[in-house]
Amino acid sequence: MIGDLRTLLLRELATLAREVDLYPDDASLWQPVPGLANAGGNLALHLCGNLRHFIGATYGGTGYVRDREAEFAARDLPKAAVLAEIQATVRDLEAGLAAFDPSRLQEPFPIAFGGRQPGTQVLLLHLLSHLAFHLGQVDYHRRAATGDRRGAGAVAPSELLPPISGT
Repeated sequence: MIGDLRTLLLRELATLAREVDLYPDDASLWQPVPGLANAGGNLALHLCGNLRHFIGATYGGTGYVRDREAEFAARDLPKAAVLAEIQATVRDLEAGLAAFDPSRLQEPFPIAFGGRQPGTQVLLLHLLSHLAFHLGQVDYHRRAATGDRRGAGAVAPSELLPPISGT
């Protein structure tokens, strides 16, 4: 389960990095779009903060301290800074999953939500679906803000398989 979760989370984070990279400039990453609550930059920071907190800090002891309000309040950061945050998220995610003991999957998640503690397995699956949900919003924002219809290769099945040896 943890290996498969890692594969999918890393695939989605790689897609997030491609999405951010497809914005033609720093300004378009933060451009308001009528009818959309959040810009791509804010969504990317939110996804990073979420994973760095709930997996990296919780299980990997990375020391990351989340500021959720700042994820949505940030404006006009350069694309390079957002891409660096995604890379930091990958490192924290790797640390958290490497330290995770699979026997804990059936235990309550160590952090309560609304006064309740969901099971660890269901919470980890929730984090994956949360990432995928907002990744689609980033894609939609980028297309609406820039008029660029190109895709970023989201949910590519080829990224689920190990590389062919000798290539």
